[in-house]
Amino acid sequence: MVLKEETHGQNEIDEKQQFEKPKEITTDEKPTLTKKTSSHERLRKSKSGCNFSCKQCRKSFSQKSKLDVHMRVHTGEKPYTCEQCGKSFSQIQGFKAHMRIHTGEKKFPCQECGKSFYHAGNLAAHMRIHTGEKPFSCKQCGKSFCQKPNLDIHMKIHNGEKPFSCKQCGKSFCQKPNLDVHMRVHTGEKPYTCEQCGKSFSQKQSLKTHMRIHTGERKFPCQQCGKSFYHAGNLAAHMRTHTGEKPFSCKQCRKSFSKKPNLIAHMRVHTREKPYTCEQCGKSLGKKQSFKTHMRIHTGEKPFTCDQCGKSFTTKASLKNHMNGHTGTIVFTCDQCGKSLTRKDTIKKHMKIHSREDHFKCSECGKGFKCKRSLNTHLKLHNREQSPQH
Repeated sequence: MVLKEETHGQNEIDEKQQFEKPKEITTDEKPTLTKKTSSHERLRKSKSGCNFSCKQCRKSFSQKSKLDVHMRVHTGEKPYTCEQCGKSFSQIQGFKAHMRIHTGEKKFPCQECGKSFYHAGNLAAHMRIHTGEKPFSCKQCGKSFCQKPNLDIHMKIHNGEKPFSCKQCGKSFCQKPNLDVHMRVHTGEKPYTCEQCGKSFSQKQSLKTHMRIHTGERKFPCQQCGKSFYHAGNLAAHMRTHTGEKPFSCKQCRKSFSKKPNLIAHMRVHTREKPYTCEQCGKSLGKKQSFKTHMRIHTGEKPFTCDQCGKSFTTKASLKNHMNGHTGTIVFTCDQCGKSLTRKDTIKKHMKIHSREDHFKCSECGKGFKCKRSLNTHLKLHNREQSPQH
């Protein structure tokens, strides 16, 4: 006990000496630097600046231990290894946070919604959902984000940076996860399976959207007509029926469409591309729906049935034509695309679009067209080229 008291007393003396101003020295001798003065000097230096610098990147640190941890960035050393999954970490804090995944411990709960997180940083980022805070702004376009990684990804759009390329088709992506999802196009992998019907999907979001078919949930209602949709994109496309907006235009004939898939399908009229080939008879078609309809010839499937007489048809258009016989209405409907017209000669002209024949030839360049309207549009391009520019 005496030793403890003496030690405690000595500590008090040391503390007093540490903070007392040194007395003036009256001798002519130059003062020598004691160990305690050296300790004060080190403390002063550590407060005023960083003394430990990395030779590789010149980053400075106030403590050597912090420099040692930093050096692992360059050496790749990861001394902390998880015994359960083998994952390694360069810092013990990262290792501890990782271990909570295995223990299931989520120490950081959200007071707003009750959701819990493994790490305080994840909770802080989550809280911005409730507060609406978006502290990370793009200097080029002003768009804001709640997380810095999202801003970093966004910046690649402006930079044009797409560092992740597909080795099979050459398509590039801003993020590696997007490349991983894209690779499923080539591998055919569909890891997300519906437990109710067994249908599989390559993307998790596609499965979530699909599940609404089973639950009957249509989260996206149209405010104008009340029609509801499973997906926000479908609602956006539907809204164009009310606004009349057709943002997707064909560069060759200026025809516009409300949906991009319709433009892509239309472009095959110009390119004559027919990507859907029947394995049974070799016939190729430009549209996926036309291909599906064609396949019913081989399968014998007739999904469209007349309610009045029970007769079945392979296409909805054929059923419509048949129903006209019951109602007495004379309407001619195209079997291939479902377009309805009141005159027989008009439907015949329309059918040439689907046939391989190009009845209307351009006298200037010899290019063929399936309908006169397309030829007239094409001729305007020649007229523009020939007209003098002012």
